Amino acid sequence: MPDASLSATLSVAALAAVIEWRVGYPAPVFAWIGHPVMWIGALIGRLDRLGNRPGWSSPGRRAAGFAALAIVVAVPVGLACGAVWLMDRVLPRGLAILLQAVAAGTLVAQRSLHDHVADVGTGLRGGGLAGGRAAVGRIVGRDTAGLDRAGIVRAAIESLAENFSDGVVAPLLWTALLGLPGAVFYKAVNTADSMIGHLTPRHAAFGFAAARLDDGINLPASRLSALWIFLAAPRARRGAVWRALRDDARHHRSPNAGWPEAAMAGALGLRLAGPRLYGGVRVQDAWMGDGTPDADIGHLDRALVLYRRACRIEWIVIVALAVYITVL
Repeated sequence: MPDASLSATLSVAALAAVIEWRVGYPAPVFAWIGHPVMWIGALIGRLDRLGNRPGWSSPGRRAAGFAALAIVVAVPVGLACGAVWLMDRVLPRGLAILLQAVAAGTLVAQRSLHDHVADVGTGLRGGGLAGGRAAVGRIVGRDTAGLDRAGIVRAAIESLAENFSDGVVAPLLWTALLGLPGAVFYKAVNTADSMIGHLTPRHAAFGFAAARLDDGINLPASRLSALWIFLAAPRARRGAVWRALRDDARHHRSPNAGWPEAAMAGALGLRLAGPRLYGGVRVQDAWMGDGTPDADIGHLDRALVLYRRACRIEWIVIVALAVYITVL
């Protein structure tokens, strides 16, 4: 059996966080073999074409979606378990953990998320509204053509908060619990949700299982991400963070995104979320936080500082737990 002890999985998670932050996903590697999410996405796309037939009934498409999700999870997780089993059998323990951490780090987005959000500030400074809209359009799904300066900054900060939860905290949490297979399991479900978990005529039934499972496995990470942001916030702002979490987080249209967004809003003295446009349709979402909606580049800079602190806090906690479990 693979070495699934909590000491090993925590060590894998701690090393994965450091490796990904320092190295990211190297462009030459991407050009050579692509990215694991692309491989999972290709499998999902094929299953969507094969099993999501427009002529089928809604219950039939929902059943097909459950079957597709089972395949999407079983194939990559099975490969990950096999790889861990082989590494644990033929390699020294330290080297096996290191290689598993390198693999798990490819499924974490600390560095890329930071850089993409920072690019929005760079775009605004160098290219004005057009530059800011172009940069933020690469990281959000909403309509960006009509966003003013404050709207661009809010969109970038909201993306930073939400993706801190599902792009950083969640994969590291599942890695800490289950090692590399845990990271792969999470990323398979999360990728399925991003591709087919939409309330559109094509995917409302077929993507039902992916959307519901993604909500469930992201629930603990969303609360943890709010905690890390709370601890990273200046002491003078922690009361505002707590009030935003208490009063606003549960009113977000997403069962999970409201927690990190509300925490970020309170920490920065902003109002985030609220009404916005997706595909020309106005979505009426609740506001997070009781601050100003007039966000500026200074708020974006402070959000990135807060994000870096929150990432460090999470890493320190993982390392502390790994050390504690090891010496028990």
